[in-house]
Formats: sequence, C-alpha cells, structure tokens
Amino acid sequence: MQTTLNHILLNMQQQLDARGLLDDQLLIDLVNRLRPDDPHNVQEIHQNLNKLMQSLLLTPYAVSTLQSFILRLISQYKQSSLYADTGILSQDGFWNQLFKRLGAHFLPLIPDATQLQQLLRRVFHQRSDRDWLDHIRDQQWQRLCNILSQGHSNQAQKNQIQSELIKAVTVLSYRISGIGLYPEFIDAYPELTEYESPFLVQNREIIDFIRHYKDLHRNSQQMMVIAPPDAAQALVMIEQCHDVVQKIRRSTKRIGVSVSLTYLLTLLEQCLERLELLLNLIVEDEPVRFKLLKELLVEVIATSYDELSVRSLLTTNSELIALQVTENASKTGEHYVSSDKQGFFGMYKSAAGAGVIIAIMATLKTLMARVSMAPLMQALSYSLNYSLGFMLIHVLHFTVATKQPAMTAAALASTVQRGKGSKMAQLAELAALIVNIIRTQFIAILGNISIAIPTAACIAMFWDLALHEPLMTHAKAAKTLHDLNPFTSLAVPHAAIAGVFLFLSGLLAGYYDNMAVYRKIGPRLKAHRRLKALLGEARLYRFADYVQRNFGALAGNFLFGIMLGSMGTIGFLLGLPLDIRHIAFASANFIQGLLTINQPDLGLVIVSLLGVLLIGLTNLFVSFTLTVIVALRARRVRFEQWQPLAKLVLMHFVTRPSDFFWPPKQAIAIEQELQKKSGTS
Repeated sequence: MQTTLNHILLNMQQQLDARGLLDDQLLIDLVNRLRPDDPHNVQEIHQNLNKLMQSLLLTPYAVSTLQSFILRLISQYKQSSLYADTGILSQDGFWNQLFKRLGAHFLPLIPDATQLQQLLRRVFHQRSDRDWLDHIRDQQWQRLCNILSQGHSNQAQKNQIQSELIKAVTVLSYRISGIGLYPEFIDAYPELTEYESPFLVQNREIIDFIRHYKDLHRNSQQMMVIAPPDAAQALVMIEQCHDVVQKIRRSTKRIGVSVSLTYLLTLLEQCLERLELLLNLIVEDEPVRFKLLKELLVEVIATSYDELSVRSLLTTNSELIALQVTENASKTGEHYVSSDKQGFFGMYKSAAGAGVIIAIMATLKTLMARVSMAPLMQALSYSLNYSLGFMLIHVLHFTVATKQPAMTAAALASTVQRGKGSKMAQLAELAALIVNIIRTQFIAILGNISIAIPTAACIAMFWDLALHEPLMTHAKAAKTLHDLNPFTSLAVPHAAIAGVFLFLSGLLAGYYDNMAVYRKIGPRLKAHRRLKALLGEARLYRFADYVQRNFGALAGNFLFGIMLGSMGTIGFLLGLPLDIRHIAFASANFIQGLLTINQPDLGLVIVSLLGVLLIGLTNLFVSFTLTVIVALRARRVRFEQWQPLAKLVLMHFVTRPSDFFWPPKQAIAIEQELQKKSGTS
C-alpha cells in the first residue's frame, strides 16, 4: 500500500506541474486505497490512515503536493450549493419533491458536472463511505488535518473556499427568514407577529457579521486596526430560532399538524443546523474547525445518496405526523388498560354490549349474502353493515376487543419513550403494563364472545321458530364451518389481513383526531349559521364538541368497516383468495352454523372452535405488532431490552399466572413483585 500511495502522490505532482485542469481520478484512487474492506472495522481504518500519514511525513514535498492538489481540484467546481443545499430539503415542498423523485426513477436527471457534489459522489462512490469516515477516531482525524494544513501556500484557493462559505451562509440566512414568514408557520406560532421575529433578527446579525468579515479581508494588506468579526450574537439568534421550532413541535400536540407544516419544520431545522455549522467553520480555531469539517463531510456524503430517494423523503416527513397519530392513539389506549377490579368488570360490560351488536351484524351479513347482488353492491352493503355497526358500538361506549391492540401498543411505546429511573425500574413498569394489557385483552375478548355466541344462537333459533326456516341453508352452514377450519382453509391468513386493517384503523383514527384539531372542526361547526338555525345554539355546541372529541374514532371505525366489507369483493374481482376473518364475527358464525347442521360431529366442533381461537390470536398479534413498531419508530426509540423484558413477564406468569386473567388485590403489587423477582434473579 505504501508504494501505491507514493505512486499516486507522484502523479499528483506531475499534474500540478503541468498547470492544466486536474484529473479527479487520482483522488478517487487515493480514497480507494484508504477504503477498508469492512466499513465498521475500526482497526483497519486506523491502519490505512496511519500508512497515509507515514507516506506524507516520509516523502519529500508530499504534504504540499496533496494539499495543493485537493485545494486546486476543489477550486475547479462551484462550491456554495454543496454547503447550502446538500442534505437539506428543497423548498419545492413535499408533493413537488415526491413527484420529482418518482420521475427520476423512471427518467434519470442530468447531473450538473460543474458542482462540487459531483466530485464528492465520484470520490466517495459507495454508500458505506459514510460509515468508515464516521468511524475515524477524532485524534487521528485531527492529526491528519494538522499535517495537511501545514504551510501558507495555496492562499488563493483557501480564500475562494472562504468566499464560497460566506455565500452559503448568506443563502441559508435569507432562506430561514423566508420560512419564518410562511403563513402556516405563523398560524402555528402567532407570537411571531407580536414580537420581533428571531428569524428576521438572525438575518440582520448575519449580514452584520459578513460585512465585518469582508472589511477585515479587504484591508488585510493595509496597516489598519480592525476588530475580528464576532459571530456570537448571530449564534445566539440561531439558538432562539431553535427554541421557537421546539415550541411549535410541542404545540402540535395541541393544535395538530399537517404535511406542509411538518415539511417546513424539518426544512427549518436543517437550515439552522447547517448555518450554525458553517459559521463555526469560519470563526472557530483549527481543532474545532477540523471536527466540524469531518461532521460536514460525513453529512453531505450520507445525504447525497438520499437526494433522490423516495423512501428517505417519506421517512423524513412522516416521523412527526406518525408521532402525532400514535400520540393520539396512546392517549386513547390508556383507557383500554385496566389495573383494578372496577376497570376489569367495566371492560367486561363494555365488551358484552358490543357482543350483542356484533351478533346482529353477523346475522345481517348472513341475510345479505342470501340476496343476489352485483359484486360492488354486495361490497357496499357489507361495508355499511360493518361501518355503521362499529360506529354504533363507539357511540354507545362499547368495546370491540380486537380494536384494543392498535391503541394499547401506542400506549406501550409512549411508556418506553418516557421511561425514567433505572433500567430495572423501567422494565418493571413495562412488565406491569404488559400484564395489565394481556388481562384487559382477555376479559374484552371473553366479553365479546360470551355474549355474541348466545345472542347469535338466540337469533338463529328465533328465526327458525318464527319463519319455519333455518337462518342458513345446510350448504351455507357447512361452508361457514369449513372457512373456520385452520387446517383446510385460509382462516389464519385471512385473520392476518383483518389484523392489518385493525392496525390501519388505529392509525386512521389518530390521523383524523389530528385533523379535527388542526382544521378546527369543532369551532367551525359552531360557527355554521345554517346548522345553528336548524339545531339551535345549545344542541349545535354539544354536537360540535362531540364531533371534535370523537371525529377520529368515528372515522376510524367507518373506514375499518369499509376495509372489512370490501376485501372479499376485491379478492373476487382480482381472482385472488382475499378475505377477512374476525374473531367476534367468527364466533357468531360458528354457533349459527352448528345450530343449522343436525347432530354435528364432535371433531368438527373442536376444529372449528380451534379456528375461532387462532383467528382471535392472529388478529391481536398482527395489529399489536405493527402498531408497536410504528409507534416506536415514530418516537425514534430503539428499545434493546426485549429479551430481559420477556423473561420478566414469563417469570411473573410462572409465579402468579392468575394476574394475567384476574386483577390482583392491589395493582401496585405487580410492579413491586416484578422488581423483587428481578432483583433475586
């Protein structure tokens, strides 16, 4: 490697002596030699950089050669766009950026070869480059920069880089001022109009700093005493801008959030962080500048690969909205977790009420299937049956058991995020919450099934007695029971599809809750003149307050019904085996099918009952897993203690299994017991 490095340095010197345009291939070859086989192998990275520094120190004029080559090569390109734009969202907005990136995947854009970004893409042409650069030890990076910065040559190129940095600082400062004046931004933080906006003041301070900086360098050759430019006041104003952004992010829990506001907040944060970095890069001493240079290099290399990535754009813009959606769901989810007997029996009563309505909904679907309808009309009738039924369950304050995971998982993720105290105390709190969740899920399912089954049986028998015909034909009953068989049908995959819809309905409920707040649905209803004349002010106010509080739940239930009712028809139209299985409806269909078949075989009863149980477990597992993953990612939480947590919960199940099915005498005893057990393990 030493010989190769010396050869590259010799070729660099020859190109410098030729006084022509430099070829970037030599710099590419140099980085190729430094690039480790494993980007995470710190030892190999350390050895390669040491070999480079040895070549620079042992070879005459090598330091001057490499410094001159890099600076002159950089000066051949336009630089300010790299400093001001790379790694920062475009001001085109989310939708324009999305369509642009989608189009670029089918018809690639033509890159501007005069921009410095293209040089960086050619030199650091592998995605793993950001990893091994980030793994360079700070002391080694400082030593390499100290070696390369020796001497006072190439002053023209250094001044050009400083000038490009100043241009980038100017662009970013004006951009921040413009974003701070967006109407949607001001609506989210009205105080900006009451006092002097820090986004405007920072621009004034930046302009003042740039003027002093230019005066200093313009008169650097003259015998004049000029105070060095001070960026302290500008940095203070940048910090105040950061504070405003954080206040707006916190206020979104109260006022809601939109895609465009999310985009503006992300863009503003990126501009502020880059402006602060560039200012410090200009005014700080060498050790700090070298550290910031590495930070900038890693950042622009990491983001240059994501500039046309649709996934990166969606991830960046969805985090805050996903947080807001799951935040609403977590608040609701806390009401779905009981820790005492009062809540336990209250959940049973709530689920039992839903069981009655579910049995009626299952019967109505059976009757609808007896009517010959076009596929789309059949999908519409099924969907409205489900949607209106679920909305009625919500209005009457009843509970569908399988709707709980989409809410309780978000509550679990919220607990992970705000966990305080020691790790063992956090694990104990989470384990206690999981025990409470499992117990509440159990009693909710029991409440749904224990009432849905006898209600459905009563309906079937009453139908037979009143109309002298069975509710189902023998063929329909046989098919219904066959569809519950987990071994000969697609009952479990269909239950997984229903689990996905349960997960989506939870997200949609949170999304529409956020929309109700952000769009001010309640206040706008109160201001509706025609509704006020029709209902009267008092009724309208009560109606508006109810809609404001329940808009998300009603919309989520309605759309959940549409998804359940239309999936079978979509599968029929596409020729695919798509359908849904839901435990509550499966239990009602199970008993009605058995009552239709005379003297059913015991094996058929056992297999069908097993299918109902597997459907319920699949519904719960899929919806809970998907929701907890999204909730944790929205909060940027990486919880790495699942194994000890699972061990703690399993240990509690072995020692006190009744807590999973019946509330303990004292709710706090669970956490105390978990801490005691974990302390002895």
